[in-house]
Amino acid sequence: MTTYGIEFVPGNVNVKQVVNFCKLAESKDIDYAWITNHYNNRHCYPTLAMIAAATTTLKMGPGIMNSFTDTPAAMASFACTLNEISDGRAVLGIGPGDLSTLPKLAISPEKPVARLGEAIAQIRKLCAGEEVKKSGMQFFDYDGAKLTGVNLPGKKGIPIYVGAQGPKVLELAGTVGDGALINASNPKDFAVAIPIIKAACDKVGKKGFDVGAYTAMSIDTNEKKARNAAKIVAAFIAAGSPPDLLQRHGLDAAKVANIKNALAKFDFKTAGENVDDKTIDAFTIAGT
Repeated sequence: MTTYGIEFVPGNVNVKQVVNFCKLAESKDIDYAWITNHYNNRHCYPTLAMIAAATTTLKMGPGIMNSFTDTPAAMASFACTLNEISDGRAVLGIGPGDLSTLPKLAISPEKPVARLGEAIAQIRKLCAGEEVKKSGMQFFDYDGAKLTGVNLPGKKGIPIYVGAQGPKVLELAGTVGDGALINASNPKDFAVAIPIIKAACDKVGKKGFDVGAYTAMSIDTNEKKARNAAKIVAAFIAAGSPPDLLQRHGLDAAKVANIKNALAKFDFKTAGENVDDKTIDAFTIAGT
């Protein structure tokens, strides 16, 4: 079954506007709302709580969290709370983290895939009501952690969607996730990603995995305006993309390096100037 979702960024629009957009999306039979998680924008947690209170059928979750800025225990507690407020409509998006942003927060993003795998395992245990005891984990070796003051989601659990681009995270998504949010807009990337996920699912005997095309779109009656508006989105995606993905699309490594440096300084003008048509076509769907 095909479902549809939409992502909102509580940055240039305020929380009340995002809530109204979500109510409109629900009225148009959109199935999911994903709220971005960026430290420099309004926080997704209270935004999602307001969306939950204002809607009745829309599923919702952060798109996406990471285990560098938020612990598995904090994410599990939040997910259970959102699930309670929304009467069972919560989903959780989690990924390895934006490796171009984390250093700004004095975070060294070491072993992001291994860290993500541990985080997902602990979130599942906590949401199942388990007391999580030491097991030799490298990053989150909890010692008696348990959620005692939340309504647990029950056997169904809370669906976990893994934000993925590179092969290692795609494989992890198929192994431990309920779904994947593939940060891609180009058919070339899905042609590579889906077989990796399928092989991982087959290896663990998993069926019913949900593949999400986390596609960036820009539409305008004027094609030039649509493509210009897509530049900053393409810049952020390019900056966080693994080398093999950049090579797949034949992107200029020097330009991508310039984009990374510009974004690190919040110099969006320079970042946009380094986004060429090939980059826009690789990471967005933009036009009339």
